[in-house]
Amino acid sequence: MTVVKAENVVKNYGLDDQTVHALRGVNLEFKGGEFSAIAGPSGSGKSTFLHLAGCLDTLTSGSMIVGGSDMAKMDKKQLALLRRHSIGFIFQAYNLIPVLSVEENISFPLTLLGIEKKEVKDRTAKVLKDVGLEGMAKRRPKEMSGGQQQRVAIARALVKKPALILADEPTANLDSTIGREILELMLALNKSEGTTFIFSTHDPMVMDYARRLVRLRDGQIESDEIKGG
Repeated sequence: MTVVKAENVVKNYGLDDQTVHALRGVNLEFKGGEFSAIAGPSGSGKSTFLHLAGCLDTLTSGSMIVGGSDMAKMDKKQLALLRRHSIGFIFQAYNLIPVLSVEENISFPLTLLGIEKKEVKDRTAKVLKDVGLEGMAKRRPKEMSGGQQQRVAIARALVKKPALILADEPTANLDSTIGREILELMLALNKSEGTTFIFSTHDPMVMDYARRLVRLRDGQIESDEIKGG
């Protein structure tokens, strides 16, 4: 099943009196269960692609199909519902809510979905175990290391069981040992849950872990490699 399909995607930004061509006619398709990375130097368009795939931004032209829905045919409310139900996000800055506990940060997306309290509790407990944070449910983000906070962010993305998780530079603020642990965790969850992961990265370690590596340069695809294993 196709989770994301981009056809001739163009994204331009106005910057002062100039136009920045972030994506220039990109064609990409990601199937369910992929563990893929989009790599490239700063300004290559990799984060822009993730923001479009996550329905966080709008296309200049072209077509972006996410979870079978055509972004161009959806209004803001429909896009928000698609994000809420079907897409999980992991950011390099973690984006946790500092006044909430770990379990409250994780369960917040389920609260927005109106899920019954017992299921919220059960799902939160399971995902805490999955990411190795049992016993830390009551802690606040400031009481945790960077690697632990990133695990909370992963748990928050996973708890609503999305078809797609988009991870923007997820290892950028972590040392190599913790970064490798986080990647191993995400790969294990990809295999056990079948969740599609798409990363944007300039980290060679993330590129090594990815089973598919797409390289962008100047808003265009430079290469698209399916790796063994």
